[in-house]
Amino acid sequence: MGSGTLSTASADGPAGQPVEHLDVLVVGGGLSGVGAGCHLERDAPHKSYAILEARGAIGGTWDLFRYPGIRSDSDMYTLGFPFRPWDSNQSIVDGASIHQYILDTAREYGVDEKVRLHHRVTRASWSTTDQRWTVEAERTDTGESLRFSCQFVFMCSGYYHYDEPHNPGFPGRDQFRGAIVHPQFWPRNLDYTGQRVIVIGSGATAVTLVPAMSERAAHVTMLQRSPSYVVSLPGEDPLAKLARRLLPVQAAYTLVRWKNVLITMLMFWLSRNRPHVVKRMIRAGLERQLPEGYDIDTHFKPRYNPWDQRMCLVPDADLFEGIGNGRVSVVTDHVDTFTPTGIRLASGQELEAEVIVSATGLNLLALGGVELEVDGQPVDLPQAMIYRGCLLSGVPNLAFAFGYTNASWTLKSDLTCEYVTRILNYMYERGYSSAVPTLRPGSVEPVDFVDFSSGYVQRSIHLFPKQGSRPPWRLYQNYIRDRKLIRKAPLEDGVLQFARQPPGQEPHRSDAVAAAA
Repeated sequence: MGSGTLSTASADGPAGQPVEHLDVLVVGGGLSGVGAGCHLERDAPHKSYAILEARGAIGGTWDLFRYPGIRSDSDMYTLGFPFRPWDSNQSIVDGASIHQYILDTAREYGVDEKVRLHHRVTRASWSTTDQRWTVEAERTDTGESLRFSCQFVFMCSGYYHYDEPHNPGFPGRDQFRGAIVHPQFWPRNLDYTGQRVIVIGSGATAVTLVPAMSERAAHVTMLQRSPSYVVSLPGEDPLAKLARRLLPVQAAYTLVRWKNVLITMLMFWLSRNRPHVVKRMIRAGLERQLPEGYDIDTHFKPRYNPWDQRMCLVPDADLFEGIGNGRVSVVTDHVDTFTPTGIRLASGQELEAEVIVSATGLNLLALGGVELEVDGQPVDLPQAMIYRGCLLSGVPNLAFAFGYTNASWTLKSDLTCEYVTRILNYMYERGYSSAVPTLRPGSVEPVDFVDFSSGYVQRSIHLFPKQGSRPPWRLYQNYIRDRKLIRKAPLEDGVLQFARQPPGQEPHRSDAVAAAA
């Protein structure tokens, strides 16, 4: 076990093809998948692995989305990998820079050589008898069916449905004579120079698109049903600028990274425990940055508390600047119907436009839509429970990366990569062939996977696994706590069960599998 070599001894693949065996299969070649590959290269070099990516390039979100102004709402000191410091004063950066960072990291660690492009994973089946996964995939470029086997599956496919964005089905769409686009499928040849644009939405995508499009459009209107919390931060980090001048690269990076981690944690704690304080802080910022007398209550005062939904970040107050110079306007109302020349609102007001952008959100997809089986029985994901934020009850040798909702995605996904390599090395050193979290019936109450009121979460959360009411099944949006648990908590804790497969042992059946049977 763990020899690092490839085996093609089995010959039961499609059309008699040999089945390629690896120690680890990583599903997804985005930020998480590349991070997983780097950790395997660094921390488990004895393990053979491949990264299966459905698209024709690595980079995930940062390769797919090409709409104007695309950027992250997390700073690069926490969105970047801790083992490869972000070496720039610029903290909030555009999507192209993030994509290049992912490519450069993959190349530096040799991960790019382990990526199999156009490989969409459709099914993974665990056999207790064989102590391995059989993974089925299809070539998205040729339609060819492929089969792999592996000891461990690491799902790094994110949680967005990249093929199907959310479409509210606005009435009258067919009447509109202009262009209707969704940010997820941005047309390369769309020219909106000098045109009137309506962006429907109030989330992170909308507040990114609106100021970016206003640079070329005649006017951009952000049409929202209800306001979101919008805060401004400087695109360039003053502490980073000073630290990079005085300290070595790694020391400067660590200092700024921890500063950002602690500030984010403090803001989240205040939002949940002293929401009135955070509301006053956000209000004061809006009053400074918006024109005098602007109707903040209508357009920037949400009905919910801070961090009940993710906050929207605008670097260097670009959205507010657009409002101030008259190139951007915000309308808070409901769509009645599209018309040939724009949108009629529930209030009766009509907005005219040549281009309408439907920034109405994405759909979520659990584990990339991969079907899971354990010993021939389907895994019912909503009946499964999450262990340590990355494993599933009753499902052996499988982990998934899911980042924080209140902070940078990478902070959590990188800890998950650490944990996975820790488990792999522990199993290798002790001769174990499987590790599975075991949930005692009635020992913990199920709770929704994500505690967010955002529409995109509420539409799909019933399709996701549950978290539990107490550790180790409980998810904590707390980097410091998770860091300690991932690195120091004992692996053999009575819940995570390790096994060597003795001859003739009865196959294990999970709680989730039993519920689906």
